[in-house]
Formats: sequence, structure tokens, C-alpha cells
Amino acid sequence: QVQLVESGGGLVQDGGSLRLTCAVSGGTFDFWFMGWFRQAPGKEREFVASISRSGRVTDYATSANGRFTVSRDNAKNTVYLRMNGLNPEDTAIYFCAAGPSPSTRYSSREDYEYQYWGQGTQVTVVS
Repeated sequence: QVQLVESGGGLVQDGGSLRLTCAVSGGTFDFWFMGWFRQAPGKEREFVASISRSGRVTDYATSANGRFTVSRDNAKNTVYLRMNGLNPEDTAIYFCAAGPSPSTRYSSREDYEYQYWGQGTQVTVVS
């Protein structure tokens, strides 16, 4: 059974940084493309960033581009989301997700393409 566990969330001031970590167990990590999504109170879940199986292809939501960096370490079965320049609009629960693909260069913005999800980690940005 594939399990994803996020960590690294917390309370941070406007302009601060956090690094989220998603540890994956129970599967073949480099078989999955990985994504980060978030859900703010009263809002729908939205795409944040994704990374291909190889780690060579990344994609970002407009809101994340230039501030967030997604990366992965296939030797550690872990994916990261480095977030800089945080603002209160980034406050949300952040989820990582794993999706299967035969391509090492594929990733997706669509939540329905992800098969496994973590429980989420809360990020709160205060001004």
C-alpha cells in the first residue's frame, strides 16, 4: 500500500519561507510523477506544482512560479516543495500526490490523474 506523509508546514510570517517534505512508502517511487496541491478554507483544492518521474520536468501554477521550487530525491523516496516569499494568500493545507506514468517526463496539473494522496500539512502565513 502506497503511503504519502507530508511534513514541514507551520506558522510563518509574511515574506517567510518553508520547505515541505513528502515521504513516500510502499511503492516504487520513481514510477510516480508527483504533485503538490493546496486547499484554502472555503476554496477548492488547487494545483501548486508538479515534477516528473525523472525530476527533469517541473510545472508550476502561476501563483507559485518564481517563488516555489519542487524537487525530488528518488534515492530517498521524497519530494520537496521549497516556498519562498510566502504571503497570507498562501495559507492552506498542502497535499502531495503521486500519479503513475510510463513516461519519465510527464507530470500533471489535474488532480484526477493522481492516484495516491497524503493527509496534508497546514501552512499558515500571518502578516
